Amino acid sequence: MRLLGIRYPWINLHIWRHDNIISAMKSPCPKEIPTPWLRVIGIGEDGLAGLGEAARQTLCQARVLFGGARHLAMVPSHPDQIRQTWPSPFSAAHDALLAYRGQPVVVLASGDPMFHGVGATLARWFGAAEMRVLPAASAASLAAARLGWALHEIKVIPAHREPLEGLALHLAPGARLLVLSRDADTPAQLSKLLVAHGYGESQLARLERLGGPEEGMAESRANAWSHPPGAALNLVAVTCRADAGARCLSRRAGLPDDAFEHDGQLTKRDMRAMVLARLAPAHGERLWDVGAGCGSIGIEWLRTGNRCQAIAVESHPGRCALIRANRARLGVPELELIEGRAPAALAGLERPDAIFIGGGLTRPGVVEHCWEALKPGGRLLATAVTLESELLLTTLYQRHGGELIRVALAQAEPLGGFQSWQPARPLTLLALTKVTPEQTPCTPEDGRR
Repeated sequence: MRLLGIRYPWINLHIWRHDNIISAMKSPCPKEIPTPWLRVIGIGEDGLAGLGEAARQTLCQARVLFGGARHLAMVPSHPDQIRQTWPSPFSAAHDALLAYRGQPVVVLASGDPMFHGVGATLARWFGAAEMRVLPAASAASLAAARLGWALHEIKVIPAHREPLEGLALHLAPGARLLVLSRDADTPAQLSKLLVAHGYGESQLARLERLGGPEEGMAESRANAWSHPPGAALNLVAVTCRADAGARCLSRRAGLPDDAFEHDGQLTKRDMRAMVLARLAPAHGERLWDVGAGCGSIGIEWLRTGNRCQAIAVESHPGRCALIRANRARLGVPELELIEGRAPAALAGLERPDAIFIGGGLTRPGVVEHCWEALKPGGRLLATAVTLESELLLTTLYQRHGGELIRVALAQAEPLGGFQSWQPARPLTLLALTKVTPEQTPCTPEDGRR
């Protein structure tokens, strides 16, 4: 800045500082970053001896110590330190921990707390910024080290918190599985499940108390398992071997029709593959299978392995029983079954990303309720075999667009001493995408998948 031809740099500096002060006053205050008050320490069967220096110091400085009775017994107590075992139900631990927020709190957990452990739950409750995790080796890591298995090539089945039937989804010749057991009876239950699915020749190894002085291992084929129950804390390594003549099912859409127990109310294999291709299950998405029959669409949706969710809605008691049998046998026990008639049975359900209407299409209110509940960008598919239901699909096509497809399949069958085409009943398929005025339909080619 110049006054009377003389340059005064300090005036420029003063003005610059003033402008920045004004700018800083106008800018929003930075958010307060939470101070980590919750430490989660992974501890193994070797107890205190296996902890590093940082974990030991953290334990000494803890005002409050949470953990299971077994873990708390592994570390010495300190004066004025509050110790609490996990409450039952475990969900009550949220408020118990929250009461000490801001104080130095330590949680003891098995192995790696972020691997199927309590650490993941605490991160959902309080956020990563409020906690620090000091992991130990997980049971899966220790088992892989003992067996010489590459950890990244193993599928871990968390049977300690999920139904054991989910294992069936991962059965394949040569596959290696690590099953985290619920209790001492899990290995025997697992051996029976493998035999029932035609994998009785699979090799099992029960590993217990890994990393501790009482570590042990018992081995046998599944069809010859006779070991008595061991420690409650165990896991089972499975090397999958199919029995002679065992049926190996693909994870891709279009399972053979006879893979399902059904009473004839089944979306047939070729049509099922077409439907699932257009439903296009993506990671974490939820499906409503309305008029589910034997549950084939919802089951195949879940078998994609994309951490998807599915709800089967069926009113017929016999078909509900078929759904229960099929979901267990085909490895997706998480398929939720709603026994009731749409649209009333749909009330209160969480909004879906995709809907398949396989039954009850012409029932008043079903289509309207489904379309209203569907998320923007979601997909609705419906099939028709009668003139009445086909007329409804045509009306919906005229109103919403989409794809309207007529499918006529024929299969070669004997005719006398020759072969002839046996046509199946023609079927009409409507595929719609729910688009809002602000939204452009997203297709696989656009990069959504």
